[in-house]
Amino acid sequence: MKTIKVTASKRYDVIIGKDILDEAGFVIRKAAGGQVAAIVTDDNVDALYAERLMKSLETSGYRSVKYVFPHGEASKNTEMFLSLVNFLAKEKLNRTDIVIALGGGVPGDLAGFAAACYKRGIRFVSMPTTLLAAVDSSVGGKTAVNLDAGKNLLGTFYQPDLVLCDVSLLSSLPPGIFRDGCAEVIKYGMIADRSLFEALKGPISERLEDVIYRCVEIKRDTVAKDEFESGTRKLLNFGHTVGHAIEILSGFSISHGSAVAIGMTVETRAAVGMGMCEANCLRGLLDKLDLYGLPKDTTFSAGELKQACLSDKKRDGDFITMVIPVEIGRCVLKELPVDEMEAVIQLGLGS
Repeated sequence: MKTIKVTASKRYDVIIGKDILDEAGFVIRKAAGGQVAAIVTDDNVDALYAERLMKSLETSGYRSVKYVFPHGEASKNTEMFLSLVNFLAKEKLNRTDIVIALGGGVPGDLAGFAAACYKRGIRFVSMPTTLLAAVDSSVGGKTAVNLDAGKNLLGTFYQPDLVLCDVSLLSSLPPGIFRDGCAEVIKYGMIADRSLFEALKGPISERLEDVIYRCVEIKRDTVAKDEFESGTRKLLNFGHTVGHAIEILSGFSISHGSAVAIGMTVETRAAVGMGMCEANCLRGLLDKLDLYGLPKDTTFSAGELKQACLSDKKRDGDFITMVIPVEIGRCVLKELPVDEMEAVIQLGLGS
């Protein structure tokens, strides 16, 4: 078992190990206290793990309640958010009680945002059950829901009180969902750690604790420097500007990890075209995406992608910040005028 201490507006531990779920109640009580624990999860994860978590919580003295919603990005909306907040009020949770996100990025974002808003802030614990959530979205305090105009446009920064990552739970992931997480692992190698990138030479299932630990370390250090994403934290968005546009245009039928993989390809190919990145960096990325069975291309046009990018929260007036790889293990931020976006994306599409 490994522990990473995160220092931000709230200090908390990220605990990574095997067979944590059945002891979660004890660990949560020690870290966060409270009397009532509200589990927020989707219908897929509910069937797999919620009963065991409730039993652990009740053994540790909590009254546990559960809010279950349909799985998928389509549930991350304002209606579901208000329904969840009303559920917390109906169950009479106090500010010292706990909301627990059990699941992937959607339960984490939805539960975290509800915890941030209900009674102006209630204690929050994240228990990721996907690789993507374990290495990325469960740490750092980003919470949000989607609006019709774009992804994650209604939200806030709200750090958890504890993150419990039981890698044993990842064994139940369908291959496609696991690959989504691999895209984020590749991202961390591209932006900050060439050694991590080069170590991804084969399946990572046998060394998940080490891989998750390293990714969380990188995110911990980045968040400590720039918690509210005014500068260097934007590097974590490599592949996400174009990736979010692809998700929106596809009606979220293309998963987040697949969209980010395509986004990284487009942004790296564009960097090569602008003379900011060597061609061998692009080749290395493409080879790694192939190795992990991740997509690299999209049928959406540069014009369509540019239009979808205009609603991205990384836009600042007439400029949008893109993450540009210089070499494997190092990326930089570049402000692009909005009226140049289509041409840059066209470079990235390679046609």
